[in-house]
Amino acid sequence: MTSILTNDAAMSALQTLRSISSNLQDTQSRVSSGYRVAKASDNAAYWSIATTMRSDNSALSAVSDALGLGAAKVDTAYTAMDNAITVVQQIKDKLVAATENSVSKSDVQEEITQLQQQLQSIAQSASFSGQNWMFAANGASASVVSSFVRNNDGTVAVNSTSYSFNTGSHGNVLFGAKSGGGLDTTSGILGSKQTIGSKSYSVFSLDITNMTGGDIGKAMNLVQGALSALTSTSSQLGSLSTRIDLQTSFVSTLRDTIDSGVGKLVDANMEEESSKLSALQTQQQLAIQSLQIANTSAQSVLSLFKA
Repeated sequence: MTSILTNDAAMSALQTLRSISSNLQDTQSRVSSGYRVAKASDNAAYWSIATTMRSDNSALSAVSDALGLGAAKVDTAYTAMDNAITVVQQIKDKLVAATENSVSKSDVQEEITQLQQQLQSIAQSASFSGQNWMFAANGASASVVSSFVRNNDGTVAVNSTSYSFNTGSHGNVLFGAKSGGGLDTTSGILGSKQTIGSKSYSVFSLDITNMTGGDIGKAMNLVQGALSALTSTSSQLGSLSTRIDLQTSFVSTLRDTIDSGVGKLVDANMEEESSKLSALQTQQQLAIQSLQIANTSAQSVLSLFKA
């Protein structure tokens, strides 16, 4: 039966066209944005996971920057410590030379004094971003951000690696720090004193002008002890630097892995979407033609009423 009031074919064709147009719009959105899941309505579970992991990845980016800052601080301290070792070694060499009776102890002391001033300069200059690890108050500490952690219960935390300062003769700073923040040349590896003859000396205050041969021998032991402490501290700083480098590499790899994982959840398969887009465009054209045919079919009724 043909009705001029109800066109079932047109309604069916229109419904098909609407469905195809909706699917085509979704496909075009995926192609233009690159996302299969761009909003919560696309897939609430995947969208939620992706949003959380992107937030964590942003935090890891900040951790990576903080690790770079920490590495710079440690590298600055290590460089200063390494230079201090070189200077103290030179002081030791001067003491060896001073054991020769024909050598003027006052001349040697003049050279030692210049080296001592250089040690002070190294300690005062080894600052990065307002922090100096070469002189500090005993018991003080510094920390370096090492990781961002999301716990199983959903809570998050930032972990850090601590480095405590010891101003003793076998500590890990060149000098101690005064309460006002200035350099305390009476403590630290280079400032801690030891009795030689009738007086007490540190590497920094060492004066061999009036020393006997035996006293110079004791002074050499004092300097050797300082060298051992400096070498030990350099090893600690080197180990910390290695730890930071490993963590930096891990954070970089972890960020890439998270990006890849999120991509697998929400990224569109462009080959698939391209193929689907072509098919839907063809279907849309056919649906439009079908609708046109359905709309014109009712006109055939007019021929029944022609004379």
